[in-house]
Amino acid sequence: MSRVVRIQTNFASGAIDPLLRSRVDLNQYYNGLQTAENVTIMPQGGLRRRDGLRYITELPSAANPQNGVRLIPFEFSADDSYMFALVNQRIYIFRNKVLVTDINGSGNDYLAVSSITSAMLSKIRYAQNADTIIFVHEDLAPLKIVRGATNADWTASAITFTNAPTHAFTVATSNPSATLTPSGTTGNIELTAGSGVFTSAHEKQYININSLFGRVRIVEFVSSTKVKGFCEIDLFDTTAVASGDWELETGYEDSWSGSRGYPVSVTFHEGRLYFGGSKSEPTTFWGSNVNQFFDFEFGEGLDDQTVSASITTASLNQIVDIFSGRDLQIFTTGGEFFVPQTVGEPITPSNLTVKVATRNGAKPGIPVAGLDSGTLFIQRQGKQLNELLFSDAELAYTTSAISLLSGHLLKTPTDMAIRRATNTEEADRLFIVNSEAGTMSVFSLLRAQQVVAPSEFITDGAFQAIGIDVDTAYVIVKRTINSADKYYVEYFDSTLHTDSAVYSASASATGAAAHLEGETLDVIVDGNVQSDKTVSSGSVTFDRASTSNYEIGLPFTVSVVTMPVEPRLQSGNLKGFKKRILEINAEVFESQAMTVNGQLVAFRQFGESALDSSVQPFTGVKKVGPLLGYTNEGTITVSQTVPLDLTLLALDYKISVGA
Repeated sequence: MSRVVRIQTNFASGAIDPLLRSRVDLNQYYNGLQTAENVTIMPQGGLRRRDGLRYITELPSAANPQNGVRLIPFEFSADDSYMFALVNQRIYIFRNKVLVTDINGSGNDYLAVSSITSAMLSKIRYAQNADTIIFVHEDLAPLKIVRGATNADWTASAITFTNAPTHAFTVATSNPSATLTPSGTTGNIELTAGSGVFTSAHEKQYININSLFGRVRIVEFVSSTKVKGFCEIDLFDTTAVASGDWELETGYEDSWSGSRGYPVSVTFHEGRLYFGGSKSEPTTFWGSNVNQFFDFEFGEGLDDQTVSASITTASLNQIVDIFSGRDLQIFTTGGEFFVPQTVGEPITPSNLTVKVATRNGAKPGIPVAGLDSGTLFIQRQGKQLNELLFSDAELAYTTSAISLLSGHLLKTPTDMAIRRATNTEEADRLFIVNSEAGTMSVFSLLRAQQVVAPSEFITDGAFQAIGIDVDTAYVIVKRTINSADKYYVEYFDSTLHTDSAVYSASASATGAAAHLEGETLDVIVDGNVQSDKTVSSGSVTFDRASTSNYEIGLPFTVSVVTMPVEPRLQSGNLKGFKKRILEINAEVFESQAMTVNGQLVAFRQFGESALDSSVQPFTGVKKVGPLLGYTNEGTITVSQTVPLDLTLLALDYKISVGA
């Protein structure tokens, strides 16, 4: 029998996949956790209790939130931003964490948008420029929403394109029996036929003139004998063309229509509006004229005119998202592609080339997210989080599996958003909504130091959607209240310790929480945890009235379990040996409560000074032990059931090893 002292100095690897329980050869094993529930990992290596959720409002049942919800941010200016909550045919608008009411003076607390249905919400994509945000879906005519003069002034309308791109879905040619006389040889011209051969259906079709070796796109029907056109291939001269020496090429339609479908993805990139994929042309993308976002006129192929290309490989590459990164990046079901650009050279019709980056494929319905110089996306089967990154060493794009050590946390993901770090005590935070479990996988990312630290957020209910408004993370949560399903809009608040919480900076003997009727809540009054209370008639009565503030909300539990102890002895590893952790020293920072291996840790002493005062945050080492019992695992469990602060920096412990 021997005794060993070891320390886990950080938790920077976060929750590790159970399949790695025997990988004691990995450094991540010693910085990882079996379980990391309702905590976030800090850049310095410690972990802290996750933020609570503050309640904003309920999405009414009349909006059919049970059929689909979506959160989409809109940043109007540096100091004026919004969050859109999309439901069936409605958009609820939030500003500064408050619902905007009386939209357009209608008396409604939502913007009515009849063209957006529940079935579209899971795959809607968006892009914003100035005061306009554009929504796309394969069954939705591209929609623009414009903010007006006030916070409650909004307009939603289908985009009217100056020129929409066309495609020959069913090409046919004919040789009309009439002469044809052009008015010019280049640019915009008129074409006059010797007899009535034209109809209005010939707009956007083509005329090929054999003797003059020209090609003209018909842009306007004037009469049965006259049309206006644009020379895509210039004519030699204006000589009248004999009957039979020219042909009508028909079958061209708008690429986007109710019958052919609409674009599935959208982005702005270097002065152009790009659409990627459609129901009828799933592998094609289009870029508008420069600084003319709704004009897709191909024209003469000048540098500032429309660009378009299709991704053609040996496998199907249906476009699911398009992203403006280092290059224009195109994510498909079969791989990741990009449009290469040299420094200072824009994309033009003459230099447009599509190159394959990697061959993973992206999952439809989950938006990609930009992070530093990389782009994060969920792999097609939904079981892996990847990063597309340009390698300066290889001068090529590569893909790394961000979730390689934590794939078990991806449980049928349906939504994803990233919140940038705002100070040195937090990392970039990637939120992934899991529809299978109703949880969220949260990756704390510090890519410059190669830190990937995942954890899992669990609430009394099921997360449905996530959206980031600059530095505020909004969620929609499905909660069962009094046996009825409710859909609440809430946001993470670092000052709170409960979920769906109500906070008030006031003196009161009661707290109102009508949205949690019949639920048992945690109660924190002036920083003191009181006994749990059940909401009755919309409120709870405190054991003692507050003098300055109170918080009431649904409880959640923190649970952290280390990997099985492996002290790296010279004699070999301890797998299969009985182990007993004798004593634990937990290094904490400004913490107020925790339990270690079933033992409640004291954070204050009984005495007169402790009465009617909140628990003072403690920074230092808390000793736990002696602990009894040999096990094969030798793990340390840190938990917290009371709604108070907890920041754990490190664990050092004494181990007794038996035969």
